[in-house]
Amino acid sequence: MVEQSFHINSDYGNVALVNKQIRFFLELHGIEQHISHAVEICLTEALNNVIKHSYQSDNKKSIELIVKKDAGYFEIIIIDDGLPKENLAVSKLDFDPQDISNLPESGMGLYIIEQLMDEMKYYTQDGKNYFSLKKWLI
Repeated sequence: MVEQSFHINSDYGNVALVNKQIRFFLELHGIEQHISHAVEICLTEALNNVIKHSYQSDNKKSIELIVKKDAGYFEIIIIDDGLPKENLAVSKLDFDPQDISNLPESGMGLYIIEQLMDEMKYYTQDGKNYFSLKKWLI
């Protein structure tokens, strides 16, 4: 297993930078480009949620990311010490995609992550929040 850690401050500007670093890690370890792009979408959604909801847009907090790659999967674990999420329920979106004026304004991020990743898990332990995104490679 290969593992690497990344740290960023909770500033929206850092999301693209860490995505670039993680994309490089995934490419270096043989992850196909279409999977890497899906991960980038999910990671952006997850990090933006941490910044907005857990840290309430305070851009001076720390976010740790751990990326693990094994033969059959890779996993990204996002760790923060902000406000815990009480309910990680994924909204079932019910809207007409042809009617763009009535698209939902929130709740789509977790739905997108659920669709693109194979497993997602959220828990709080010892004052820290952990959000794990896993993708099977077999």
